[in-house]
Amino acid sequence: MADMNDDDMQLVSGIAAFEAKEFRRAWQLLEPLSDRGSADAQYRCAIMLQNGLGVIAQPKKAAALLQLAVDQGFGLAQHSLGIAYLYGEGVEADTSQAVALLERAGESGLAGAWTTLGMIYMEGQGIEKDEVRAREYYSKAGFDPDEFAG
Repeated sequence: MADMNDDDMQLVSGIAAFEAKEFRRAWQLLEPLSDRGSADAQYRCAIMLQNGLGVIAQPKKAAALLQLAVDQGFGLAQHSLGIAYLYGEGVEADTSQAVALLERAGESGLAGAWTTLGMIYMEGQGIEKDEVRAREYYSKAGFDPDEFAG
């Protein structure tokens, strides 16, 4: 903790408030950091804006914040923005954009992104159904792809 600056301490406190579901307090701590470019703060503020947690829901503003965090390579934001594109939450639905973002999130180490991609291809959600590709994604996520056979 001795090496932490004020912004680092504020981020840690903001994340703690977020995880404790003290969303108004989390917003007070994280929003200034988001404005200063912290990808982690941008991501968490976006989640609050997306879901109306401690603030009024603003899906378009949430998507814009997620994009700022995505631009910094923040994996959780890549996953969340991918889901937003999949379902058209705050952005125009765009399955190809969703797939691209979810692949980036998977490459950053988020197994849940691979699982979501498997589901998209298994169900043919917004794209042509491709069970072979679905099984590849499920395998990347660490699942036995045979469990997901159509």
